[in-house]
Amino acid sequence: MMARLHMGGTTYSAGGKLRVGPIELGHEFTGITAILGPNGAGKTLFLNLCHGLVEPTSGIVTWNGIDAAEGRRGRGFVFQNTAIMRRSVADNLAFPLAAAGVRRRHRQKTVDRTLETVHLFDRADDPAAALSGGERQRMALGRAIVSDPAVLFLDEPSANLDPASTALLEEIVTRISGKGVAVLWATHDLRQAQDRSQHVLFLDRGRIAESAATDRFFSSPESLPARRYLGRDH
Repeated sequence: MMARLHMGGTTYSAGGKLRVGPIELGHEFTGITAILGPNGAGKTLFLNLCHGLVEPTSGIVTWNGIDAAEGRRGRGFVFQNTAIMRRSVADNLAFPLAAAGVRRRHRQKTVDRTLETVHLFDRADDPAAALSGGERQRMALGRAIVSDPAVLFLDEPSANLDPASTALLEEIVTRISGKGVAVLWATHDLRQAQDRSQHVLFLDRGRIAESAATDRFFSSPESLPARRYLGRDH
């Protein structure tokens, strides 16, 4: 599945202040790309723009030539704080399929397969509200991938999880990316980025300050903001 992002003259302003951009980017995403940057760098807004959740103030955002807001069904998004429906775990995963008009029999098979992927098959009939924090994030991940997206956005989904839950989430995402899903993963966890990603986009003050292979970024960052972020500005 091709996942080519084009951002041309892309900006986003709010409250009379430029929050993101201008960004010029043409990149075909594969594997896992870590979206890094200090607090306030614009990582969440960048992901929202990429997914078409917010409209750019100026410029364009397209995936494979299609406006980002028009192709959201081909992408999935996991937020830092998961919104749950007051239904069973299985029903939470089935909802996007039902909304897309998938037939009930096919929905069940797809939901069961996805629950296995995110290690929640044994919790299928439990109320979603009864899940632990790690389980909720895995349910959110399942809901994001149940429609077989080409691109998956992760906005710090493990920020509030314990180490064991984080490790399991990372393993699942790595397996998903290995099946051809392009993952854009915003994180503050440098160990996570270094271990799990193949590419890094580094944001600073709403702009892309550096784009590099993960190994190169961590061994020899080229931009001054990235060197400062990694504590190598001396």
